[in-house]
Amino acid sequence: MSEENRRALVVVDVQPTFCEGGELGVDGGNDVAQRIADYVAAHRDRYAFVATTQDWHIDPGDHFSDHPDFVDTWPPHGLAGSANAELHPALAGLDPDVSVKKGQHAAAYSGFEGTDPAGRSLADALRDAGVDAVDVVGIAESHCVKATALDAHALGLPTRVLTDLTVPVSPELGAAAREELAADGVTLVPSSGA
Repeated sequence: MSEENRRALVVVDVQPTFCEGGELGVDGGNDVAQRIADYVAAHRDRYAFVATTQDWHIDPGDHFSDHPDFVDTWPPHGLAGSANAELHPALAGLDPDVSVKKGQHAAAYSGFEGTDPAGRSLADALRDAGVDAVDVVGIAESHCVKATALDAHALGLPTRVLTDLTVPVSPELGAAAREELAADGVTLVPSSGA
């Protein structure tokens, strides 16, 4: 890790519920989970702090629908306590410094809307660790990765999305997300250039 910053890696919603075979499976989700695990195993020393986020829905109200529009309403997913809401098995050796759960009783796209087991927000956990820059990876680029990266940037943290360590719901939504992120000042870079 370079001395000029204390960079955090935020691993967003890498859960079976968002991978092939899950309730809201994204094509390429399992591959991204493995690539993230391999990247962290090889480059953990680049990061002062590693955080994970998980959708952990107990009763998220109208976030769930029997007739979802896939914009504001979705089929049930990330059900608290279910195997599919746990971190992806590929991340079993990740050993994060903090694990944040979000969306218990409402929709929550950004990891900054969640809390750790002590009730501490992700922003507070990063601040407590002296983090001053953030890399964001995970699922899905077009939704929760985008929202988390935008919130990190809004906190004044230089923020990068590692483009090969995320996957969108669709190519079109991914392209739109990358445009929005770049326009907001988030850096898009492959992990090889991180």
